Amino acid sequence: MKVSIGADHAGVSHKQFIIEAIEKQGIEVTNYGTDSEDSVDYPDFAHPVCEDVSSGKADFGILICGTANGMTMTANKHKDIRCGLCWETEIAALTKQHNNANVIALPARFISVEDGWNITKAYMDAEYEGGRHQRRVDKIPC
Repeated sequence: MKVSIGADHAGVSHKQFIIEAIEKQGIEVTNYGTDSEDSVDYPDFAHPVCEDVSSGKADFGILICGTANGMTMTANKHKDIRCGLCWETEIAALTKQHNNANVIALPARFISVEDGWNITKAYMDAEYEGGRHQRRVDKIPC
């Protein structure tokens, strides 16, 4: 499995914590930064993560910014990307189970770094249910 991850300045500590936790599971991570708390523009990090996912270079993506709104909006402009804003474990699981999301966005200013990992793990552990959900996913334009 391969994961791509990107964050703006608000999500640096969350990103590093999640990278370390994922790598401990033997999963390869591509880090698109930023690795500094100096102000940056979140789309610069969302675009390469989404390009990896849409091209198949990554199995899924993780985006982190202050509210996760900007990352989610940017990600969902990409063809074949379904990004869900996740601030609780149940939402993360459901965004995979019901929406077949291939990118998650985490709101660093509203969750702890540990919560960020727990949310990511809940997403990773979930399985897409298909069935009636596929009919709905098919109605999302690519």
